[in-house]
Amino acid sequence: MRLALGLSYNGQAYDGWQSQPSGRTVQDHLEAALQSFACTRLQTLCAGRTDAGVHGLMQVVHFDTDLNRDLFSWVRGTNSFLPADIAVQWAREVPDSFHARASAQSRRYAYVLLESAVRPSVEAGRVGWVFKPLDQDAMQAAAQHLLGEHDFTSFRASACQALSPVKTLHAIEITRRSTRPDSAYWRFDFEGNAFLHHMIRNIMGSLLQVGHGQHSPDWMAEVLAARSRDAASPTFSPDGLYFLGPRYEAHWGLPEHTAAYDWLP
Repeated sequence: MRLALGLSYNGQAYDGWQSQPSGRTVQDHLEAALQSFACTRLQTLCAGRTDAGVHGLMQVVHFDTDLNRDLFSWVRGTNSFLPADIAVQWAREVPDSFHARASAQSRRYAYVLLESAVRPSVEAGRVGWVFKPLDQDAMQAAAQHLLGEHDFTSFRASACQALSPVKTLHAIEITRRSTRPDSAYWRFDFEGNAFLHHMIRNIMGSLLQVGHGQHSPDWMAEVLAARSRDAASPTFSPDGLYFLGPRYEAHWGLPEHTAAYDWLP
């Protein structure tokens, strides 16, 4: 049968999602835990790869197995072999036609940013940081230029393996939360059909330059039209980037939310 798992992880200690010779990736740890629990090797396919230092609130994977065990056993049993910063949140049996990546209609990310004169401490590695105030209206105006189907070459890492730089951004939402006049938490939500390597972190770098008044909002359209990585800002920190997970059609019966979501501002 085919199983789908939803898992969350703190990406600080790992070299990203995808398996590497170092063994220091989330996929390596998950597959090792599954092998320890199932006593056989199981290979997983994920909904969306994440970079080193990027967190996952609901990564979805699938794999095929001949083992017939209760679904809660796949959760608790696998978690007993995982490090404390990776946890399977749920398990579901799915049809053989389900594919964690190909069946996804869209993917969602959030970037959490601290605006403060002092760098983060308790949140170190879990939020990005800027020390200058940001202009929300300017960033929202700049973000509008990115919505829809575009060639995102200007925001694509040189090592990107995607077959095409053309992607569709469905939504970008920017919210600010603060109880103090001198600091704030920002949240940038992105949803698109797919994302290029470093695409969101490169967009973040450019949005923040607009927010700091270094460029006008219309500059974002110029960057997009240039189709050159040199036109955009430097890649921003991975610390505050969270993969919220894919969206699937309702008939698959998979959760859209996990408890890991609830602590984000």
